[in-house]
Amino acid sequence: MPNCTNCPNCNTPADALYCPNCGQKNIDLQRPLYELLKEVAYETFDLDGRALRTVVTLLRRPGVLTSEFLAGRRRRYTPPFRLYLVISLLFFFVATWLAGQGILLEQGQDPAALAAGQARFMSDELPRLMFVLMPVFALLLKIAFSNRFYFDHLIFSVHTHSAAYVVLGFMLPFEQLASQSPIALLIQVGLMLYLLFYFITAVHQVYRASWLVSAAKFGGVMLFYMAALSLTIETTSSLTILAD
Repeated sequence: MPNCTNCPNCNTPADALYCPNCGQKNIDLQRPLYELLKEVAYETFDLDGRALRTVVTLLRRPGVLTSEFLAGRRRRYTPPFRLYLVISLLFFFVATWLAGQGILLEQGQDPAALAAGQARFMSDELPRLMFVLMPVFALLLKIAFSNRFYFDHLIFSVHTHSAAYVVLGFMLPFEQLASQSPIALLIQVGLMLYLLFYFITAVHQVYRASWLVSAAKFGGVMLFYMAALSLTIETTSSLTILAD
C-alpha cells in the first residue's frame, strides 16, 4: 500500500500504488533494511507464486510461456528477461563450480592445469557470450519464420535458452560419470532427447507449423546456431584457458 498522499516525484496527490501523473511507484524507503531487502527479493524473484508457476509451465508445456506472453496474458508469469536472469545466474554458478572441480574436462586432461581456466571462462566469458548469441538465435528464427516480428523470435529465444539451462544444469554433473556408468549415460541421453523434443514442440506451439515443418525448420536453425555457438565458445575458451 502507498505510504504518502502526494507523489514525491511530481507532488501530485497519489493514493494508489502508482502516481496517476508520472507513473512512479509510491513506496517508502524510510524503513528497516530487512523490509527493503524482502521487497527487493519479492520483486526480483517473484516470490508470490509466479516464479514456481512459470518454471513448471516452462518445463512441462513447451512454447506456452511464449504464446501467453505474445498474446498479452502476462500477469500470471515471470517476465521473460527476469526469468532468464535468475535461471542463468543459477546455471552458471553450478557450471562454474563443476568446472572448478575438473568435472567438465575431457578424459585425460589435467585438472590442475586447466580446471581454473575453464571455471573462469564459465563465470566470466560464457554468460556474456550466451547473452549476445540469444539475439543471433532469434535472427535465425526470423529467417526461418519470416512472417513473424523479430520481437516474437527474441522472446522465444529467451524462453528456450532458459529451459535449456535448466536441463543442462541437470546434465552437467553426470559429465564424467557418463563415460563410466551406463546409468549416468542413460540419464544424459534421456535429458538430451527431452531437450530435442522440447525444442520441436515449442516451435510447433508458438509458430503453429506442422510437426514436420517444425522439425525441419528448427533443425536448420539449430545447425547454423550450434556451428556459431561451437566456434565462438571453442575460440574464447581456448584463449581463456591458455591465458590462465
